[in-house]
Amino acid sequence: MNTNKLQFDVIIVGGGLAGLSASIHLSQKGKSVLVIEKHPFGKHKVCGEYISNEVLPYFEFLGIDVFSLGATKINKFELSTHNNKLIKSKLPLGGFGISRYLLDKSLAEKAKEVGVQIRQDTVEVIDFNNDIFTVKTQSNLTLTSNLVIGAYGKRSNIDVKLNRPFIKHKSPFLGVKIHVKGNFPNDVIALHNFEGGYCGVSKVEDDRINMCYITNYKSFKKYKSIEEFQKQVVYKNKFLKTLFENSIPQFEAPLSISQISFSNKNPVENHIIMCGDTAGMIHPLCGNGMSMAIRSAQMAVVLMLEYLEGSITRESLEKQYANNWNKNFKIRLKAGHYVATLFDKERLTEFLVGFLNYVPAIIPKIIKLTHGKPMKIQ
Repeated sequence: MNTNKLQFDVIIVGGGLAGLSASIHLSQKGKSVLVIEKHPFGKHKVCGEYISNEVLPYFEFLGIDVFSLGATKINKFELSTHNNKLIKSKLPLGGFGISRYLLDKSLAEKAKEVGVQIRQDTVEVIDFNNDIFTVKTQSNLTLTSNLVIGAYGKRSNIDVKLNRPFIKHKSPFLGVKIHVKGNFPNDVIALHNFEGGYCGVSKVEDDRINMCYITNYKSFKKYKSIEEFQKQVVYKNKFLKTLFENSIPQFEAPLSISQISFSNKNPVENHIIMCGDTAGMIHPLCGNGMSMAIRSAQMAVVLMLEYLEGSITRESLEKQYANNWNKNFKIRLKAGHYVATLFDKERLTEFLVGFLNYVPAIIPKIIKLTHGKPMKIQ
């Protein structure tokens, strides 16, 4: 980056889906934007890698064609229980599968193309005084901006410094992801339950199958390794056992992440506009956190543009964003919580799946609770 330019309209902390989408939108509208991301782009992440089609209008607006990148079209849903009962349904809106490796890399390339400055660095301090943000990084760089977006993911040292309530509590959840090659339909997303967790399965680009599961650490720590846990616990679901035993791993080793928190978070902290997982996480069982991140970016940018152009005050920006966040995502997050809680109870899960087999028309209605309508371009 040009170190002579240390002042920006917007600094975005985090270069994931929310941060990069917001940066492209802002830059296309003529604003000076810096994205600070601590990891290099083109990195695999523990993620379900399914996005509902609600984001396609916004991606088109940003100049991103996911299908030309190789994304798979998904329009069917399958769910199995601990005891191998299976239900199937159509996805009401549909979605697509694409790896975070490819999507983040493509968004970063687009951001640079439209004039976004990107710096690989770690943010250590975000101060707000006299209506201006001062951001200090690990490399001793001091930057200023009118606005800051927090899009740094599930948890960070920034959360500690902001004294956010959720960061004070340990989370019992662990996520594991691998890519494999094998036999799985292109147009299906499957959620297979096992004792203490569940695994999402769907195709991404290059004929790869993404298998990403979440479990509670209490169940996992009884075993010496991920491989042993899979064989002793995950394989009790026959659908998962078949997939694991009849596929070829594409990673040298599974990726894992701990301390995944689904606690409530505030969408605005110390005047920082939080987007994506930084503002709140939906349970992966509902498989739509990626679209929420992208939608939150658009919500933030629309209001930021109004603020930068003098149409609204900072107070109004923050209040409207918080209201819009709750309006768009509160029901989704609650639905995700209740669905995950229900599927954590084995007997109740078996009963519910049996009931849904008799009344399959209810399934799309439940899915709609965790999905939005196609995004409107503003």
